[in-house]
Amino acid sequence: MIGQRKNLAAGILCGILLFFSLMIYRDWYRLPFFSDGEKTITIGVFSDSYWEVQNGYSCRILDDAIREFEGTHPGCHVKYVSGIMKSDYAEWLSEQMLLGTAPDLFFVLPRNFNDMVELGALKNLEALIGKDERFDQGAFYTSAWQCGQFGGKQYALPYECAPKLMFVNKSILDREGIDIPDEDWGWQDFYDICSRVTKDLDGDGLLDQFGVVGYTWQDAFETNGVELFNQSGTVCNLTGTAVEEAVSFLENLEQLNGRYNIPSREFDLGNVVFQPMSFSRYRAYRPYPLRIKKYSGFEWGCIPMPAGPEGDNISSLDTLLLAMNENTKNEALAWDFMKTLTCAEQIQEEIFEYSEGVSVLREVTESDRTLQKLLEDAGDGSSLNQEILSSAVEHAAVAPRFRSYDDALLEVDRAMDEITAGDANIGTELVIWNREINRKLRNSGW
Repeated sequence: MIGQRKNLAAGILCGILLFFSLMIYRDWYRLPFFSDGEKTITIGVFSDSYWEVQNGYSCRILDDAIREFEGTHPGCHVKYVSGIMKSDYAEWLSEQMLLGTAPDLFFVLPRNFNDMVELGALKNLEALIGKDERFDQGAFYTSAWQCGQFGGKQYALPYECAPKLMFVNKSILDREGIDIPDEDWGWQDFYDICSRVTKDLDGDGLLDQFGVVGYTWQDAFETNGVELFNQSGTVCNLTGTAVEEAVSFLENLEQLNGRYNIPSREFDLGNVVFQPMSFSRYRAYRPYPLRIKKYSGFEWGCIPMPAGPEGDNISSLDTLLLAMNENTKNEALAWDFMKTLTCAEQIQEEIFEYSEGVSVLREVTESDRTLQKLLEDAGDGSSLNQEILSSAVEHAAVAPRFRSYDDALLEVDRAMDEITAGDANIGTELVIWNREINRKLRNSGW
């Protein structure tokens, strides 16, 4: 009897142990390195073009990247919510973060990047980059890469970009007997041409042909080597020779027009020689029939921005970034998909086919295939120089990253409006404004 009880107890104990062993084995087998189960990563996107041009291919590159990624990662799927417009995207993403349902990856608009880093929403990618022996940081254009940095750390990878260039109405120059400027032209060349072409053509006493529209103090600062803020955003440098030269140059340009505020539409109508413009706009409107619809009656092309006496032929770079959720549960897979979108040459090549931006990879942008595509869009080789495009991206000015940057920039903009509109001494006014802006930066006045 006692023996039977012992055997029964031993049997029950073995059964219990077997049950738990099976449960443990089942859960262990479900871990990623044993699993045949499916994994899903999510990515936040907007449905319309980042460059604000309707082209019908807004998600084509993403869909192709997903197909490529899922083909090399069996059992993994990438999902995104469609129908979110760019104008609503930042609000949608903020709501998802508050709800704890933010996607593993998401595109970041440049104006939101600083705040999102400060709020801890973006994963610091330094560790992932450092341990990935196959990842080549040098494949990216330097300035595009730096756009994803904050405080010297990489929080996003560049996806596509577009530099600002100077667009030229070649028809007016031909009519006036003026050669299109060389790539290394400067402010004096710029001013001389503007002076020659600004005139009253019909004799009614009003100017109807102009030198430039849309040239801003930021353009003058960038091309004259002005570093307006330090990287941490604690110091504003609104004084010095380079700044005074830039402000004086702006005033001289405005005096050519009698300080008349030229509408940007005048360039579209063919009445202005120069206009700074994103290269994405050039790509959007260069092909027929949009060229005829938007810029009829004249030939136009693009060259670098004119260099100031203290600077170079550089300009700003607009870059769409791709970041990882700080709280993602799928870090390794999310990192692989980030690389598919930003590092895979066959995917980056599609930017020139289905978008208006420029690839962030040197190898892609400088390839013969890309050149052929751009020439096909342009319709001729005289309006496009691939070396100009590549140099503009590589050497573009990258704004410092700090949270109150946009507020500080608005304050400088207000200062420039008042200084250029008044008759006071430029140097004195700059000192006064510089002191006020630095006070607000120190005291977090925004």
